Amino acid sequence: MTVGAMNPQLLLAVPLAPLAGSAIAGLLGTKFSGNVVGRKTSHSVTILGVLIAFVISVYTLMSVLDGASFNGTIYQWMNVAGLKLEVGFQIDSLSAMMMCVVTFVSLMVHIYTIGYMDEDEGYNRFFAYISLFTFSMLMLVMSNNFLQLFFGWEAVGLVSYLLIGFWYTRPTAIFANLKAFLVNRVGDFGFILGIGLIVAYTNSMNYQDVFHQKDILVMGVLPGTGWSLITVSCICLFIGAMGKSAQFPLHVWLPDSMEGPTPISALIHAATMVTAGIFMVARMSPLFEMSDTALSFVLVIGSITALFMGFMGIIQNDIKRVVAYSTLSQLGYMTVALGASAYSVAVFHLMTHAFFKALLFLAAGSVIIGMHHDQDIRNMGGLRKYMKVTWLTSLVGSLALIGTPFFSGFYSKDSIIDAVQASQIAGSGFAQFSVLAGVFITAFYSFRMYFLVFHGKENFGQHGHHNHADQGDAHDEHHHGLAAGQKPHESPWVVTLPLVLLAIPSVIIGYLTIGPMLHGDFFKNVIFVADHHEAMRELTEEFERSGGALGMALGAVKSLPLWLALAGVGLSYYFYMVKPAIPAALKKNFSVLYTILDNKYYMDKFNDVVFAGGARLLGGGLWNVGDKSVIDGLIVNGSARVVAWFSRAIRTAQTGYIYHYAFVMILGVLGYLIYFMPSPFTK
Repeated sequence: MTVGAMNPQLLLAVPLAPLAGSAIAGLLGTKFSGNVVGRKTSHSVTILGVLIAFVISVYTLMSVLDGASFNGTIYQWMNVAGLKLEVGFQIDSLSAMMMCVVTFVSLMVHIYTIGYMDEDEGYNRFFAYISLFTFSMLMLVMSNNFLQLFFGWEAVGLVSYLLIGFWYTRPTAIFANLKAFLVNRVGDFGFILGIGLIVAYTNSMNYQDVFHQKDILVMGVLPGTGWSLITVSCICLFIGAMGKSAQFPLHVWLPDSMEGPTPISALIHAATMVTAGIFMVARMSPLFEMSDTALSFVLVIGSITALFMGFMGIIQNDIKRVVAYSTLSQLGYMTVALGASAYSVAVFHLMTHAFFKALLFLAAGSVIIGMHHDQDIRNMGGLRKYMKVTWLTSLVGSLALIGTPFFSGFYSKDSIIDAVQASQIAGSGFAQFSVLAGVFITAFYSFRMYFLVFHGKENFGQHGHHNHADQGDAHDEHHHGLAAGQKPHESPWVVTLPLVLLAIPSVIIGYLTIGPMLHGDFFKNVIFVADHHEAMRELTEEFERSGGALGMALGAVKSLPLWLALAGVGLSYYFYMVKPAIPAALKKNFSVLYTILDNKYYMDKFNDVVFAGGARLLGGGLWNVGDKSVIDGLIVNGSARVVAWFSRAIRTAQTGYIYHYAFVMILGVLGYLIYFMPSPFTK
């Protein structure tokens, strides 16, 4: 069904333009075809493809705001017993907004990559990968059916595997991409089970068809159990989101994925892939609203992630890992909003977070360039003097992250906190504590990084500097850090321009869009909220009483989150600029707690011992019993031994004498006659 003037061919160009750029750079710009095209052509065609997608996405969003929409089939693959397998687009306010976010951030990352990957041999290959990733993500967010959703879901996972392990000669990168791939397969197993249950009971993969039949799922019971079918289906879908959006305990892949180049950290781990799970749950709001149990599960998982991943950011010394754990915590905030039935707030924070978190990742990459690939913040200090653009944009990103009034992060983050306070879903008490404590923690570790990098004593170019074991953005043979006498330098314009362009929405986008997105009709008939979930209604009433976006920011002076954020900033300044001996003393006196955090709550150890160890034990048993004893010992070698024994037995009869063979033939004929000749005793 098409409403308005949307052209399906024009919509099809959105994902296909980046795909075409990826194909040219990947097929013609690599060793696969003998490097037919050079670096300039590769980055030009991929940037052009993403630019085309961005322009059409903006036009699409404007059309949606004018009342246009599209929900239809582009290509039908097959029809199996009435079940249609097809490629189709559902273009509404949710998908149009996601298209703009994905293409804009991707465009900034493409431009940034020209400067960041300038010296890398895999330059063309990298551009091919990030354009292919953009295509995959666009197919995911534009889909109108579960088949295409699953295709995009798996495609972004595959390309993230290629990007995380981009430097495939480094063992740490290979370990990281395998870890990401395997952990996501765990989540995807639940995801496909959820899709399977929905398709089995509705006989449709189309979103709208499923939503119209949701009563079947609500009334149904999982066979063999007393479990509600809608609850099981939604929890299975959310398990998929736990993998993609790195929710506890399937979060373990994301910090290690920092082994990939910095541009993919901004593209995959800030704005696109990790938000796929948030987008999916928001799209499935008509189903999740039918199960308070599933919402409670979502709320608690998000609360754990928001709080405990924030603690991890406090002890990190790798600049990218600080931002990575910040991403985990903010994804927890989005998930909390989903569990509180504030889907539009979750998507709103997804949008604002995409801009300022991509900014922080790219700014971290600019710092890494200036520091000659040293990522340890203990080796930095005083960079404000040498990298003014990077310093200022990093400050903007940090202020947005901690929820400073008038910055974009303030409007989305405070809305999440208010929505949780208004929620009656089981677990909302713990969620409220988690998001409030997370405000202080986020401010503390964010400005710990900011102060250690840009202010204080200059610690670079000195003997005895800290050696970081997880240098992410350079080959192992490259020198890390500045030599004695060297000074940091500002990055080239292709690196700083995206920082400036991302800083602008990091400041203003929240103020401009909170009214229509959260309290207007932007998501009307797109996101569904049941009547008995009143968080959004109370949020809108409070927003109107405060006097809109301006009044909300001015009224923050009286709110607890602002003072918690200020306390976090002030304490980090005192600890790391005024009394740096205090953190060292705390580390010594609370060594047990530090060890727990340093070992990532022993989640990696647990997974290694229980799951990997169990797999090794099971694999060893299968190898010893199944492979060695049964297959090799009994079937293969056993059959060979039987044949050999039988051969030895009959070999004695092969004498070569004709009279022996004649005698055997006579015996054979005699036996035949005795067996088949009628008995004289029968009539």
